[in-house]
Amino acid sequence: MNAPTPISALNTMPDTDPQETAEWRDAFAALVAAQGPERARFILDELARAAHARRVGWQPELNTPHVNTIAAQQQPVFPGDLAVEERLASLMRWNALAMVVRANQAYGELGGHIASYASAADLFEAGFNHFFHAREGLEPGQHRGDLVFFQPHSAPGVYARAYLEGFLSEQDLLHFRQEITAPTVGVRGLCSYPHPWSMPDFWQFPTGSMGIGPISSIYHARFMHFLTDRGLLDCSGRKVWGVFGDGEMDEPESTSALTLASREGLDNLVWVVNCNLQRLDGPVRGNGSIVAELERLFTGSGWNVIKLMWGSDWDGLFARDLTGALVRTLGETVDGQMQTFAAKDGRYNRDHFFGQSPALQQLAQGMTDEQIDRLKRGGHDLVKIYAAYAQAAAHKGQPTVILAHTKKGYGMGTAGQGKMTTHSQKKLDDQELIEFRNRFNLPLTDAQAVGLEFLKPAPDSAEMQYLQARRAQLGGYLPRRQATCEPLPVPPLASYAQFALQADGKDMSTTMAFVRMLGGLLKDASLGPRIVPIVADEARTFGMANLFKQVGIYSNVGQRYAPEDIGSILSYREAKDGQILEEGISEAGAIASWTAAATSYSVHGLAMLPFYIYYSMFGFQRVGDAIWAAADQRARGFLLGATSGRTTLGGEGLQHQDGSSHLIAATIPNCKAYDPAFAGEMAVIVDAGMREMLTEQRDVFYYVTLMNENYAQPDLPETAHPGVLRGCYLFDSYPRLSDGREAPVSSAKQVTLLGSGAILTEVVKAAELLAAEGIGAQVLSVTSWSELARDGQACEDSGATPWIAQVLASCGGPIVAATDYVRAVPESVRAYVPVGRAYRTLGTDGFGRSDTRAALRCFFRVDAAHIAAAARQALAQG
Repeated sequence: MNAPTPISALNTMPDTDPQETAEWRDAFAALVAAQGPERARFILDELARAAHARRVGWQPELNTPHVNTIAAQQQPVFPGDLAVEERLASLMRWNALAMVVRANQAYGELGGHIASYASAADLFEAGFNHFFHAREGLEPGQHRGDLVFFQPHSAPGVYARAYLEGFLSEQDLLHFRQEITAPTVGVRGLCSYPHPWSMPDFWQFPTGSMGIGPISSIYHARFMHFLTDRGLLDCSGRKVWGVFGDGEMDEPESTSALTLASREGLDNLVWVVNCNLQRLDGPVRGNGSIVAELERLFTGSGWNVIKLMWGSDWDGLFARDLTGALVRTLGETVDGQMQTFAAKDGRYNRDHFFGQSPALQQLAQGMTDEQIDRLKRGGHDLVKIYAAYAQAAAHKGQPTVILAHTKKGYGMGTAGQGKMTTHSQKKLDDQELIEFRNRFNLPLTDAQAVGLEFLKPAPDSAEMQYLQARRAQLGGYLPRRQATCEPLPVPPLASYAQFALQADGKDMSTTMAFVRMLGGLLKDASLGPRIVPIVADEARTFGMANLFKQVGIYSNVGQRYAPEDIGSILSYREAKDGQILEEGISEAGAIASWTAAATSYSVHGLAMLPFYIYYSMFGFQRVGDAIWAAADQRARGFLLGATSGRTTLGGEGLQHQDGSSHLIAATIPNCKAYDPAFAGEMAVIVDAGMREMLTEQRDVFYYVTLMNENYAQPDLPETAHPGVLRGCYLFDSYPRLSDGREAPVSSAKQVTLLGSGAILTEVVKAAELLAAEGIGAQVLSVTSWSELARDGQACEDSGATPWIAQVLASCGGPIVAATDYVRAVPESVRAYVPVGRAYRTLGTDGFGRSDTRAALRCFFRVDAAHIAAAARQALAQG
């Protein structure tokens, strides 16, 4: 077999003076020996500065040798019982495997994953036994718990541990991925991946969508600093741990916020990247090295990098590697070849890895094939893992990433270890099960192994007592989700929104009305400090600049400069206790920040109220997956889709104009979406949302669209409030012209016009046009199409009359509905329109355009003239 292809060819000059080179090396070695590493680092930094000053064109490599960052002599003493912990890890592996295989033997379509947890089991166990701290309580002095993001495909292993801890039963394990069937037989079904919505007392963070967990963990860590710096909650002493896959690092969300983590000095953040070198279909970097690539990426991003490459059995080999052949060969072996070595036995590795050179052959002398086969990678050695975790936990000033080298399908032998198909391996034959039993020395007979019996030692066994003692020492069990927090009082609506309820025809946009309300809420003594305004670099666009001085922009270092506009009443102000989270041009970062604040009630036992305002088109379309994950995590807060609609943001064009966000929002069960036309409607919605989320503590969040168009704002009578919240109300009747004179109306000519958001003003104009022609029109303001549709669906089962049908029953004639969104939005309520009434919908299907509002509304046929024309046609058609 050919030697492995080098990762990259070294472009170096030949050594023209080996003797001088040796003298430099000896001098440096003497410096380290005499004055220590700190002085050596100082000299190296000085030499680097000297090289840059003379423009030598050199800079240090970002890669280190392909060995452990922590040398064997630097390892701390392992504080646990290694033998017991290894037996526990073996039990977890077996029970996880048995759970998945049994489910697929019974129901082949259920799926499940074995290989990912097989590679990560020891990484999890080291954390569970020594580092992952649970919440002790919410009283002063009690640890509020670490945050742990679990690699989703490893969920079976977490269930297996919960089984030994007594939190899950054997029957629960037998109903893996059977969430509907399980309750019918009196047990709980275990969801496929971490889903707080499905298991609200167990999983804390949803990580099933690749990349969402990593970015979320960064912003949760930053939010903990935010809470501490603002004096709301002391989060010092708590860590955010994330166990992620190396293939997952390909997702843009995984790496998009790395520099934020380093810039803000998030030393409460530790990532463990499980480098098993394999994606779903094959090697992560078949022709390269993912570990080397990630080391460059994280080092360049300002993270502390700890490489956990090789287990303790390799220490002796490295000590005897006087020529450097072993280190050099490991560094030159590409991932695809490394996976082949993982999949093969000791004899193959003796011949094809150690057989590459006489120096390597000599290192392997005296080792049996079985010993070579049992050489562990670092991510499978509890002693090495503990050393890496301990150093990471103690590191200050930077986030830390541990690059843990493992084998996918570790211990699965010929059934899946290191194989291309291992990710999809869900079944093992009898011989493979027995081999797995033998590999981990499990106390099972052949019949028990083939029968996939679960293993649970007696409560008084050394293993069970050790497991319980370790978790007691760390505050309890993980994962656990707790939703206990004190309710927050909500100020009276009139105290901050009277101007909107009694607008008296003043011109304003709903965006400006919202900002004014937000400013009032921030002044409330109880609620104000818990509000988290979030923007993605558009605060001035949305008129929020006045909040800069009022509450400040959060910065972990305060403000180290005099802003250019310091003399302005709206000058930019950063502060360590600032309240606004200004996330820059990153909707993904802003929604991750919002999620951290929106789930603070469960994560920290402290209710917060985030308002994230953004271009509506860049919400559900751009980061819809993250919003879905927030819904899974039972977020509570407000998303404000500003400049919404396809015709209100006139000049911006196709990629900025939103015609679909309400359609997407309607698909999220715990999202209540509203499209208010007037400031008074919005005030009632915000008030109801705050009470529902903060006082009643319901797991919902609100999406409210806002417009940047100024128009006259009417008063909102209190009698309309219930209809605003249920989705629609009778706004006005038009046998009347705008100047108040009565118009001649035939009782036979009646239409009902529905409108929402910005298009309601066009609907009102259309009603006035029709009234002038003798056609009576009643106008309904639709504040939420999705709430009307959900109410209608609920009534299908209960037999009650849908709310929209009740309101329409008091109106006459054919119905025309117009919105600034695609027609599918108003079409969602067609089934609940009274029988026999014609129902026509107008919307903005298609791509947006750049032009004036009037031109756009005419183009999309949602202006007053086209609405009136649709009404006339409906009347003519009977």
